Amino acid sequence: MPKVIRYRSFVAIVFGAVIAFLQSAQAAPFVYVPLGSDDKIVVVDAATDQIVDIINGVEAVHGLAISSDSRFLIAGSYAEREIIGAAPAKPAGVSEDEHAKHHAAPSSGSPSSSTTVSTVTIFQAVDNRIVRRIDVPGAVHHVSASPDGRFAVVTHPNEGAISVIDLLSYKVISSVSTGPLTNYALFSPDSARVFVSNAGNGTVSEVDTERWIVRRNFLAGDSPEHMVLSDDGKRLYVANVNGGSVSEILTDAGIAERSFDVGGALHGIDLSNNGQTLFVSALDRDKLVAIDLSNSAMRYLTLGPAPYHAALIMDTGKLYVSSADEPVIWVVDHDSFVLKGEISIGGKAHQMVVSHGQ
Repeated sequence: MPKVIRYRSFVAIVFGAVIAFLQSAQAAPFVYVPLGSDDKIVVVDAATDQIVDIINGVEAVHGLAISSDSRFLIAGSYAEREIIGAAPAKPAGVSEDEHAKHHAAPSSGSPSSSTTVSTVTIFQAVDNRIVRRIDVPGAVHHVSASPDGRFAVVTHPNEGAISVIDLLSYKVISSVSTGPLTNYALFSPDSARVFVSNAGNGTVSEVDTERWIVRRNFLAGDSPEHMVLSDDGKRLYVANVNGGSVSEILTDAGIAERSFDVGGALHGIDLSNNGQTLFVSALDRDKLVAIDLSNSAMRYLTLGPAPYHAALIMDTGKLYVSSADEPVIWVVDHDSFVLKGEISIGGKAHQMVVSHGQ
């Protein structure tokens, strides 16, 4: 066989092996953990519970979402600056005109009267490259990305509103007033609606994503914040932080069918793989609570201090729970409901999101 053919065959084999390795690496479940005032996001390999990467320079990052194809990370900042202030640095590969458009002051048609802006940063998940920085009115608390990959919504507690970002054009296309102390947002499975909790008046707003208007408001409990939606989108579970309860809202009817009295101040919430168990962080009781949705029975796992955000890591049998007081994430087996381990993350973890590769 000629040397050139043998060389090409060798290159093809090596290239194929590299591609296979990269594909397997992409398929691993990674958990992206924003660390708030530490201005960074740590990346945890959920297969090993080890930190494998750190994204630095993301100011006051609290809210985080990942696009449905796991291609983009959308990071919101709680740091504000005056609109007349200087915009952040232009990402590489973006023209000055494009950069100026994305950092213009909010339009006069916006319901927000904010004189400040914060910056939403969009990264490529594969290499942490910044794709865009986009200014929005007021500080961002939480972020949600639509299942169809089209939109991201960020919540502004101080403005009582959400901003809508088109992920195709990287533009803010709407701002919608929902209620006082807007907190959390979740899209329906068909991306036709987004549910927004309003901690200041005990409601959840249902926003129409075609017209970007509030269609209905649902009654929840005292200070509704974090939420989780069933896979079919028919049941919305809302943690009422000050009320110590979880409301189960039927999204078609727009009414609360049940309320689970957990007690104390609550925070994070998530559902098991089969949708039959609800996990809730009882922050001031140092407990993680598992609620059997078939009979409302509760189990308790002592976890402290101050269990905070919660994120189910699909297909791993794990639930990650952060602490509001210590720089750790606890690893809980969601079937046996026992503590499996602890990850030192060097800061306070906020809205954790999970990627399963592209």
